[in-house]
Amino acid sequence: MTSDLTPHFEDVQSHYDLSDDFYRLFLDPSQTYSCAYFERDDMTLEEAQRAKVDLSLGKLGLQAGMTLLDVGCGWGATLRRAIEKYDVNVIGLTLSKNQATHVQKSFDAMDSPRSKQVRLQGWEQFDEPVDRIVSIGAFEHFGRDRYDDFFKMAYHVLPAGGVMMLHTIIKPSDEEFADRGLPLTMTKLRFIKFIMDEIFPGGDLPKAAEVEEHAAKAGFTLTKKQPLRLHYARTLDIWAANLQARKDEAIAIQSQEVYDRYMKYLTGCADLFREGYTDVCQFTLVKP
Repeated sequence: MTSDLTPHFEDVQSHYDLSDDFYRLFLDPSQTYSCAYFERDDMTLEEAQRAKVDLSLGKLGLQAGMTLLDVGCGWGATLRRAIEKYDVNVIGLTLSKNQATHVQKSFDAMDSPRSKQVRLQGWEQFDEPVDRIVSIGAFEHFGRDRYDDFFKMAYHVLPAGGVMMLHTIIKPSDEEFADRGLPLTMTKLRFIKFIMDEIFPGGDLPKAAEVEEHAAKAGFTLTKKQPLRLHYARTLDIWAANLQARKDEAIAIQSQEVYDRYMKYLTGCADLFREGYTDVCQFTLVKP
């Protein structure tokens, strides 16, 4: 283990605890803040987010009564769907106070006898047996110096035959950059710096090979890898259009500066995914 495994509370809260009301302006009603899956071309954002959650949960082999750990559970859409569809017990981990409060309220309103827990806690502090793990859009915040520790934890808490579905944004390898003919212009580099400094401080994108290497080092077998790059471009386009349509409310809730910053982030990231500078991928990992 690395010497200091304090969760990155401050970095995560600086983004996700901005204001739930602000995020509601551009997210779908389930408040799913990750790449949607447009299984059909005519899907609404809400339908495509549900399809992404179903795609993710469908890779886990969930059975009634199992316990599912969601690392970086957001506003809880995946946890609620898992309870409704698979009748499982759930534990959600988040570093965001706003998200933890929201998820707890939504759990309190659910009519299910299953155990439903949300914890303001990092995976670094987790050490309990679970049957399955899902993690969507959180790995980007862990920091590459902690990859080995994360996969070690996941391998340790899962049973033999246990499955983890890891969904993360990735960056191309140097070879992929060359193959795609992607020029790293100053404009692109400045935008990437803006994202890392002003939107996701502490964030770091892995390459697909790094995810696979660190997972294998812990003992996992990769059984499926599914890229969703253009689905994220479309998701970001819709978020940007939604926020733009509610510009006045966004400025009233936050400020012109925050509105402008988020429009720059959403539209610029949509372009990165469309052009191939970034990708997003689901890795299905099994403990033999």
